[in-house]
Amino acid sequence: MADPPGCCSACATCLLCPYSCQWITAQKEKRKGLRTTKYDCSWFLFVFCVFLFTLVWLYFAIIILNDFHNFNEFIFRQRKLWLDWSLVLLIATAVLISYSSVLLVLALCLQLCGQPLKLHWVHKILLILTALVVAAAFTGMGIKWAEEWKSARISLQATGPFLHIGAVGGMTLLAWPLASFIYRTRSTGLKVFLLLVYCAVMIALYLAPLAITSPCIMEDNQLPPKPALVGHRGAPMLAPENTLMSLHKAVDCDVQVFETDVMVSADGVPFLMHDEELTRTTNVQAVFPERAALNSTAFNWTDLQQLDAGSWFLERRPFPTVQSLSPGDREEAAKQRIPSLEQALEAAKQNNISIMFDLRPENHSDYQNFVNVTLGVILQSGIPLQQVLWLPDGFREDVKQQAPGVQHVYGRKRLENEEPVLHVNLPYQDMSSEEIRQYRQDNVSVNLYVVNQPWLFSVLWCSGVSSVTTNACQVLKEMKHPIWLLPSSTYFMIWIVVDCVSFLIIIWAFVLMK
Repeated sequence: MADPPGCCSACATCLLCPYSCQWITAQKEKRKGLRTTKYDCSWFLFVFCVFLFTLVWLYFAIIILNDFHNFNEFIFRQRKLWLDWSLVLLIATAVLISYSSVLLVLALCLQLCGQPLKLHWVHKILLILTALVVAAAFTGMGIKWAEEWKSARISLQATGPFLHIGAVGGMTLLAWPLASFIYRTRSTGLKVFLLLVYCAVMIALYLAPLAITSPCIMEDNQLPPKPALVGHRGAPMLAPENTLMSLHKAVDCDVQVFETDVMVSADGVPFLMHDEELTRTTNVQAVFPERAALNSTAFNWTDLQQLDAGSWFLERRPFPTVQSLSPGDREEAAKQRIPSLEQALEAAKQNNISIMFDLRPENHSDYQNFVNVTLGVILQSGIPLQQVLWLPDGFREDVKQQAPGVQHVYGRKRLENEEPVLHVNLPYQDMSSEEIRQYRQDNVSVNLYVVNQPWLFSVLWCSGVSSVTTNACQVLKEMKHPIWLLPSSTYFMIWIVVDCVSFLIIIWAFVLMK
C-alpha cells in the first residue's frame, strides 16, 4: 500500500510504534506484506466503542458533580473516612478517556496513512479493562445512586443542542478515514455495509433536533424571574454548615431562606444539626470519646455547648472553596459552636430572612414532644410566623392549630381532592419542566434541592421554578442570566446550517480521498 501524498515514512513510523508497541519503520512493515485484516478491523471497532463508552461516562461524571457532596457524606457515615471522592472520579475518568481517545486518533491517522492497524495485545487487555471499569461504574451508579439517571435526563435539556452539534462534527470528521478505508478495501459487501451504517447514523443525527426539547429554547422576553436562593444549611462552601457564621454568610449571598435541620437535646433544647451522630461536624470524639457513637439527641445542651463545630471545616475541607477563605474567616470558623434554634431564629429575624427546617429524627419515640418544644421556641422568639417554613409531616395538624401563621411546605407533590398546597419542596430530579410550569400557573411555590451547578440552575430558571436550595449561593448569586437562551427560530437556523455544512464536508471528503 502506498502512502498517500503528505504522509511521510517518519510520520507513519511514529504512529505505528505507540499503536503496535513495536519500534519498526513503516517501510519494514510494508516489506513484510502486513495489512489490516478483518480481525484488526474488529479491534478498531472495539477501540471506537470503548472511546464512546468512556465519553458517555465522562458526561455522567460531570453531571453527578452537582450531587457529589452527598456521596462524600454517605461514605463518611459508613467508613468514618473523609475524602473528596469527586477528585478521584475525575482523575480516573480523565485517564480512561485520554487513553481510549489517543488509541482512536492513532488508528484513524494510521488508516489515513495507509498503514496496517495491528493493535498490540497490551492495548487489547487495557481496553478490555477500561470497558469493565466503566461498566462497573455505571452498574454501581444504577444500584446505589439511581436518581442520577434522572439528573442525566435534565442535563440533556441543558446540553442537547450542543451535543447534537458536537456529534455531527465528530461523525463528519470520520468521513475522511472512512472514505480512505472504503477506497482501499476490496470487499464490496463491507463497503456497502459501512456506507449504510454511516448514512443511517448521519441521517439520525441530522434529524435529532426534532426530539431535542429544552426549556431554554424561548424568547428572551418569555424568561421567568430568577429563582430565589435558599441556603442549604446556610452557606456550607463558605462556613461550617448549620452554624451562625454559615447563616450570616448566606445572608451576604442574598439568600431569602436559611434551610437547616433541627434536633432536640436530652434536656429539651432544639438545636441545629443534620446528622444523627455528631462525629462528622464536631470534635465529639475528642471531648466525649465513649459517647461519640450516640444519637445527637442523647446529649444535653450543656454537653453540646462544649463541642467545637467549626475546626472540622478547616481540617477536612469539604469544598475546594475552603482553601480561599481569608485569615479572618478561618479564625471565625474555628470558633463556631452548635447554635440553638432560638439563636438561629433571632439571627433570621434580625436579617429579615425566612427559616425552613426539618425536625429530626422523625422515628423518635418522643417526636410529638419535639414538635411541641420546637413550636414553643418559635412562638417565644417573636419572629413573624410567615418567616417560618415548616417541613416536618408529623403532627402537622397540631402545628396548624398552635401556630396558624406558620408557612407549611410539603415534601411531596400535591394530591387530588386535597386542600390547596401553596409550597412544595422536592429533589430537583422529581419535577419535570412541564410540572414546574403547571405549578407556577396554579400559584404553587416550588423549591427544588440541591442545585449547585450553573447549568442546572439555568434549566430550572428557564422552567420557572420559584426557588432552589443550594450549597453554592455565592456562585448562583452572580448569575444575571441563564448560561444560554435561544429563540426557536435561531436554533432552527443553527440546526439547518450545521447539517448542510456537514453534508457538504462529507461529500468533499469522499471526492478528495478518491
